[in-house]
Amino acid sequence: MQTVRDRRDRCPGAYRPWQADDGFLVRLRLIGGHITSDSLRRLVDVAETFGDGRVHVTNRANLQVRGFPGRDGRLDPAARAALHATGLVPTHTHELVRNVMVSPQSGLAGGRADLRGIAADLDRRLCADPGLADLPARFLFVFDDGRGDLVDRTCDLGLVAIDGQVGQLRIGAGWGEVIPLSSAAARLVALAAAFARARGTGPT
Repeated sequence: MQTVRDRRDRCPGAYRPWQADDGFLVRLRLIGGHITSDSLRRLVDVAETFGDGRVHVTNRANLQVRGFPGRDGRLDPAARAALHATGLVPTHTHELVRNVMVSPQSGLAGGRADLRGIAADLDRRLCADPGLADLPARFLFVFDDGRGDLVDRTCDLGLVAIDGQVGQLRIGAGWGEVIPLSSAAARLVALAAAFARARGTGPT
């Protein structure tokens, strides 16, 4: 029996916060889990000013704050402006779909390739395509730099580095073609676009 989804996913963001018992909850996407010290300090200040004073790490290596003020499904304008000032909400339209996990030590220690640049390229291409704003907010890209720390992490699309020049695509629970790392971001965005077209724009 096929399950029919009759509503959109409810993953929260600055423009679609989740109403919890203690106020609004907001999730902030980090590409590959990376954040500058300046943005983190700013976010802590915002959490202390508007929320419960804490910054939480999610299991997708994103950040989450809660206890924020607002009404009718929207954050208080001052709180939302403060979140924007952290630099962690670079886009309104594609905010919820910037879900990109990368081996945490990629480019720093070990691994077969530095995938940070590919992840950043994917993010740029993702946000530049208006049609990809309708991807589900749970759609996840996972990049393993060859060390195997994320190869078992479930994903919608992904990449595993074979060496410093090529990697193998992951497509759902299966494997895709081996491609040059230099073309990986473009190929993944094309696959995401094909998924978006096949899925359509309704909640089902």
